[in-house]
Amino acid sequence: MTTLDDRTSYPTGPTVADVSGPSRLAEPDETISAEELQLAARNHGIPLEALRYDVTPAGLHYLLIHYDIPELDPATHTLTIGGAVDRQLAVTLADLRERPRVTRQVTLECAGNGRALLHPRPVSQPWLVEAVGNAEWTGTPLAPLLREAGVDPDAVDVVFTGADHGVERGIEQDYQRALPVADALREEVLLAYEMNGAPLLPQHGAPLRLIVPGWYGMAHVKWVHSIELRTEPFEGYQNAVAYRVRRDADDPGVPVTRIEPRALVRPPGFPDFMSRRRVLRPGSCTLDGRAWSGHAPVVAVEVTTDGGQSWSPAELDPADAGDFAWRRWRHEWVASPGRYVLGARATDASGRTQPVEQQWNRGGFANNMVQRVEVVVPAE
Repeated sequence: MTTLDDRTSYPTGPTVADVSGPSRLAEPDETISAEELQLAARNHGIPLEALRYDVTPAGLHYLLIHYDIPELDPATHTLTIGGAVDRQLAVTLADLRERPRVTRQVTLECAGNGRALLHPRPVSQPWLVEAVGNAEWTGTPLAPLLREAGVDPDAVDVVFTGADHGVERGIEQDYQRALPVADALREEVLLAYEMNGAPLLPQHGAPLRLIVPGWYGMAHVKWVHSIELRTEPFEGYQNAVAYRVRRDADDPGVPVTRIEPRALVRPPGFPDFMSRRRVLRPGSCTLDGRAWSGHAPVVAVEVTTDGGQSWSPAELDPADAGDFAWRRWRHEWVASPGRYVLGARATDASGRTQPVEQQWNRGGFANNMVQRVEVVVPAE
């Protein structure tokens, strides 16, 4: 294996691509690598006990940072809107704060949530099931700004560029994602400058980020500084290469878009330090958790205590926070001594239901198979 210090390996000098390898699958017996641990140390999931909060505290909300957190000054930060528009706009954060102000609860989930549970495992950020959070996002709707700029009738994509810069799979890039024009013009899409009633934290996109309710996290561009409308489909890395569901390396795949339905169990009892297996006292127990979907509102949650052999309906709390926020569910269970595997599955109004088995794809995206929570109920 060559290193950047081994100059004889680069007769014409190293290139950016030399620091970034191709995507790959883990070998059958390959453990999590030091590189994956490094990613996991930077990017954290929600502690599952925090599912008790209707609104996830900012420090407990899941976090994924592709490159570095950029250094930006809110006082001088300017958002530009250009490309296929009638007139170009440049607006400051102060300008945006003068526009209509909206607060929405929106559940964000990383598209790679569940990746590390797949076999074979795609080598990347090793998420289990915790890459999710539900926050109150405050900002101004995007659609009026786009209409003010005047969208060209031939425009097909709206490209959002963040200030974070890096290299991925050999390609140097600013983080960029595009939405189809129709999706960008949805009234619920926000340019957000606050989270849970406070200014955005640096790691969550300060001073300005995009919020696209119902879509996986890759669409919610952080540190956004420019918006460009294009009359041709955007072929940037994060659209055309990354975040596509592929069966193999040669499959062009289909783009990852909306969040698949998922329910999570808030683990009952108390944990073993290393394994996180749960210990629960015998007797009556209220199992609960959260459920969400980006396709349509969740209409049912079922619970299993035997690893999916049988299912019982759970009670859903009212959807008071809106269609794009998770809902609490609960189920009464009498725990007798023994070993159990708990799980929950959500069904949304479009008819989508979580699978019990893995839905494998090469990138490990949109894997919403049912969570497994191992519980031991000791004899008293």
